[in-house]
Order: sequence, then structure tokens, then C-alpha cells
Amino acid sequence: MNFNVSSAVLCSRIQTLNKIISSKNSIQILDCVLFNLQQNKLTMTASDGEITLLTNLDVNESSGSGVFAINSQQIINGLKEISDQPIQISVDENTYAIEIRYQNGNSKFIGQSGAEYPIPQRIGNDTKTIVLGSALLQNGISRAVFATADDELRPVMNGIYFDIAEDSLTFVASDGHKLVRNRNMKVKSDNPTSFILPKKPAKMLKDILVKDGGDAIINFDNSYAEIIVENYILSCRLIEGRYPNYNSVIPTDNPYKVRIDRQALLGALRRVLVFASSSTSLIRLRIDIGVLNVSAQDIDFSTSAEEKIMCEYDGSPMNIGFKGPFLIDILNGINSQDVILELADPSRAGVIVPAEQEPDEDLLMLLMPMMLND
Repeated sequence: MNFNVSSAVLCSRIQTLNKIISSKNSIQILDCVLFNLQQNKLTMTASDGEITLLTNLDVNESSGSGVFAINSQQIINGLKEISDQPIQISVDENTYAIEIRYQNGNSKFIGQSGAEYPIPQRIGNDTKTIVLGSALLQNGISRAVFATADDELRPVMNGIYFDIAEDSLTFVASDGHKLVRNRNMKVKSDNPTSFILPKKPAKMLKDILVKDGGDAIINFDNSYAEIIVENYILSCRLIEGRYPNYNSVIPTDNPYKVRIDRQALLGALRRVLVFASSSTSLIRLRIDIGVLNVSAQDIDFSTSAEEKIMCEYDGSPMNIGFKGPFLIDILNGINSQDVILELADPSRAGVIVPAEQEPDEDLLMLLMPMMLND
């Protein structure tokens, strides 16, 4: 069998599929991409045993049909140095010898039969479906995925919780130190439901959705999800279990509110963090009327840094400490020019929200403080 296809398009799709493939597969064929040629349609699949990503590609001047597998790294290496041009791929259906012909030459290698490639688990009969705009889904995942945990004892924390209510869809993620709650009122459902999407497929979706538009269709049951976006279908096992009551840990009575320019605070944090202790990454915020002092020090190496930023604040002076990288991640997930820090005391969680929420959205981020040794 043989077919013609653009080298750049084929390489780009395979590189995306390659992100699914694990570096330590227990089954050798999972190191490969599965190719299925039927008439002028080429379907390519990659899997790590838990997550399966599938993409379809139209090809030209194809002859024959069949299924074969190629080591993903081998075909990427064979394609990535070829300039964007039409190429012809030929496959011997008996020996799985593969030849790639391009403008100035050719390359040859051996594939293998795709008969042993595992078939992904199908969703059961009790399937639910939601349809989201790709931009909405990408935005929700991007803002939440950094807050997911890596906790073997509490696996439900290792993913993004989709809480689908009658009046909204809420993306939630938390690792016990930080929490993201992003509620979108554009999505409504007559049948409230929920599921927990693991971190790895969430990150994969975030990358895919950056490139593609249109709607994303999510079909899911109690154990599996199938997410259909333009050019790709991602299937994965969901995290089973009950997600904690996230609203119960969000303080609603923080009396002290600091309004500050987000970019100014981000810049100060990045500069000061260089001089923080590498073991704690502790950043101290000293808040007084009209001014926020950002500082860090590393006693072991006798380094320190301090910056002052103007802010809107008229409460009592306060010192509070946060882990610098966590606070930077939170600020990067907010788009508004100003943010509001809602605080109570140095031992209670701080809430960070945009000064101006986006239409039909309610975004809230929470960060637990670190102990200060005054």
C-alpha cells in the first residue's frame, strides 16, 4: 500500500501523538504509532495504555488499505529534517518494510504489524454528553491544571474536577496548598453531573485546543471519557471517587482587601524570588496603607531583595508569607489588569481574584500562607 501526504502536516500530527507515549511502556508496541489506511483516509493512534489519542488525515493518491505500526521516534526522526513537501510512503504488507520518498531522496526502515495494538476501552451505555467551545475548555483547563496534585493517597486530587450544574460549569483543582475555582455561567445543564479529568490528558487537551477551534464534544460515563475536538479524539480513564467540597474551604469573610497592578506584582515577585531560599521559596508581603513591600532572603547565602509597589489598601499593617512560584502561577492564570488580594491574618488562606471578572465568569484562586519567623 502507498499514499501521498504533506511531510510537515504528517510530522506535526505524529509529534502531537508522541506526547501521549510513555518512555517506560510495558508493552513494546505502545512505543509505536498505529496507522490505519482506508481509501484516502489515514487514521493514526497513540496510547500509553490509559490514554489514547487518535487523529485523522486526508491523503492523496492512495492505493491499498491496511493497518501497520511504526516506532514513533523513528518516524519523527525520518520526517523532521525533510522540508515541507509532498512525500510518498510505501508499505510492504507482508514484511512491513517502509519507504519514504521525497524530492531529493528516500529513507527506508521496518515497521510492524498493528494486530497486537490494544483497542481503547469504549464508553458504556450510560453515556452523558456536554458540548463546549474549544476556547472555553482550553481556558478552563489552562487556569486550573497547575493546581492539581500528585498525591498517591488522594487520587481524586490529581485531576481537574468538572462540576456541571444547572446554571454553570465549574473547573476546580487543588493540591491542598492552592486552589482554583473557575465558574462559567455560559454552560448550563438540565442534569447536573460531574467527573474528574486526570492531569496528563488535561495537559494534552490544553495543547491540542490551542491549535484548533470549533466545539469540543465530551462523552463520558462513570469510568471513561471521550473528547472530540477538531482533528483529534482523546479517550482516557477518569479518576473515580468523590471530590471534596471545595466551597467549604474558601473563606468568605476576609476583611482586608489589597488592589494592585498584576503585572507590577508579577515583575517584583520574579525579581525578588531569585534571592529567596531555594528550599522554601518564601516571599514575604508586608502590606501598609498605599504600599506593598515584596521581599525575600536566603540566610545561608547572605542574599536578600526587596521591592515596593503602590497599591490600594487602607487597613491595618500586615505581614504574610507565600511560596513564590505558587503565587506567580496564580497571577499568570488571571487576565485582568488589577487583582485583589483578600486577606484575614497571616495564618489563614489568601484569596486572589481579578478586579474585573470576564463576562459570564467567576474566577477565584486561593493560596495557603507560609509561616513567618519574625
